Amino acid sequence: MIVGIGVDVVALARFERQIERTPALVERLFCPDERVRHPRSLAARFAAKEAVAKALGAPGNLRWHDCEVVTSPSGAPSIRASGTVAERATALGVSRWHVSLTHDGDSAIAMVVAEGDGL
Repeated sequence: MIVGIGVDVVALARFERQIERTPALVERLFCPDERVRHPRSLAARFAAKEAVAKALGAPGNLRWHDCEVVTSPSGAPSIRASGTVAERATALGVSRWHVSLTHDGDSAIAMVVAEGDGL
């Protein structure tokens, strides 16, 4: 059963200017393992975090570090939820995440599907 769907798009040039102007933004938005990525990849991960929030109904109390985009050995992205994100997901019955990321041209896009077994 689909619990929620979220989609987000990030303008790459604008995102890259923001992190150049405010380097502390990278630490504020991303977990340590995410920070080693190229800015284009960070933009896609930021879009995924926004898409997760939308899939969860966009509650205002979610913390950036409670949603981490991780990569499986095969290279597929997935969500590692903790803290506020895990609490909201559990309350909604989310048991699985499906994630698609892309960055091409001047945009980074993420789509997230939150799936559950039904409550």
